[in-house]
Amino acid sequence: MSIINANALHIPLANETVQTVVTSPPYYGLRDYGTARWEGGDPECDHKQATARNDGGRANINGFHGSLATDSDKGAMNYRDTCGKCGAIRVDNQLGLEPTPEAYVANMVAVFREVKRVLRDDGTLWLNLGDSYASGNMTGKQGPNGITGNRAQNTISIPGRKPTNGLKEKDLVGIPWRVAFALQADGWYLRSDIIWAKPNPMPESVTDRPTKAHEYIFLLTKQARYYYDADAVREEATYGGYKDARSYNGKNGGDVEDPKWDGRGATGRNRRTVWTIPTAPYSGAHFATFPPDLVRPCVLAGSKPGDIVLDPFSGSGTVVMVAQEYGRRGVGLELNPKYIELALDRTAQARAQMVMTL
Repeated sequence: MSIINANALHIPLANETVQTVVTSPPYYGLRDYGTARWEGGDPECDHKQATARNDGGRANINGFHGSLATDSDKGAMNYRDTCGKCGAIRVDNQLGLEPTPEAYVANMVAVFREVKRVLRDDGTLWLNLGDSYASGNMTGKQGPNGITGNRAQNTISIPGRKPTNGLKEKDLVGIPWRVAFALQADGWYLRSDIIWAKPNPMPESVTDRPTKAHEYIFLLTKQARYYYDADAVREEATYGGYKDARSYNGKNGGDVEDPKWDGRGATGRNRRTVWTIPTAPYSGAHFATFPPDLVRPCVLAGSKPGDIVLDPFSGSGTVVMVAQEYGRRGVGLELNPKYIELALDRTAQARAQMVMTL
């Protein structure tokens, strides 16, 4: 198990060493991961531009094109590129704050070209992505103190970002499918779209559309043939309310094949494409992280014990933790040192629990 402080655009692994990749990149326009640094200027400067609040907690960005609001500023906004007070330059390698969806998609294609380099020819990529809405300010969600997650809680504004060509304010951007089609065009095989149905979605203060309660997981591969262990992720078979296939057949007067038996000794039915899995909070951070139950079927279907499982956007280390739980070698990449601390603590707790269980 290892968690490396590295950028997903430059994965420090050898070619074709990873069996499966399970990851959830930063979502477009939804959060600032707190990885920026300032170069030059006055080291004592706070690089913030004060502004009044008149929108219920979000920064009023009118007239401040080129600034970046943060949740903890309470009336101030970071300069986005160049500090207007001391001239310092803001340097940030994080993904997700691109000015347009097209720029975000291009960066995702670049990241997954690097993933393709380290992935074995028979390997799989399990890609989780959420969507966002077009608006003048691209407001989204962020956790406190710059620690943010896939499904976070407080509001930020990203000024200077306007709806892309063809999108109107309030349009659903369609980021997951834009990325999926771009990866397909770049040579990946798009094998499946999986719906992550969340029975406990985050409440939304909207009254003109349904509350978002799902995200996508895309299964992508390098080749038409690849490793996939269907038996490891089979679901319990059901018979329309009857207790077994014999009762179902007798009641319906037919000779229906028992879906619990596939002729190879495996029981249960082939896993389906709707996974109903609750979000799962992690007590070490104030946001809902990648749920372990969402990661487990990806790891089990895509790898064998001893294989390397990679998450190039490791966050709090869920994928690495699940990989080690099933005897895989988990490797995570993370840009934010605060996340690395969380992930190392979390995976250490998981190892301790495994020892106690044994």
